[in-house]
Amino acid sequence: MTPFAYGLAIVLDLFIIVIGVRFLLQPEPAAAGYGVPAPAGAYLSVKGVRDLTYGLVGLALLAFGGATASAWFMLVVTLAPLGDTVIVLRNGGTKAVAFGIHFATAVAVLISAALLFAL
Repeated sequence: MTPFAYGLAIVLDLFIIVIGVRFLLQPEPAAAGYGVPAPAGAYLSVKGVRDLTYGLVGLALLAFGGATASAWFMLVVTLAPLGDTVIVLRNGGTKAVAFGIHFATAVAVLISAALLFAL
């Protein structure tokens, strides 16, 4: 279970780094994929920096903080995709995107936290 727990956490961290970079380099397509299309601007750059930072902090904790620190990080950072679910629903996005992307991500991050806590 240890390789799977660490592997899932690494994949999730790398995934959010890719999303952050996409928001910085291709903000309008990234916003459309998020579920609430928006013109390029400061908001999308902030989202990109936020996601990139979350991914890098997650990887740093895995490398230097251990499983428990990483588990707590994953547990707390679950608030971001849960918030994203609400944002998409409140701003005219589809339920499919809100639940199929953002809520599903929150569940995956919670599973990652649980696996890391179990180590």
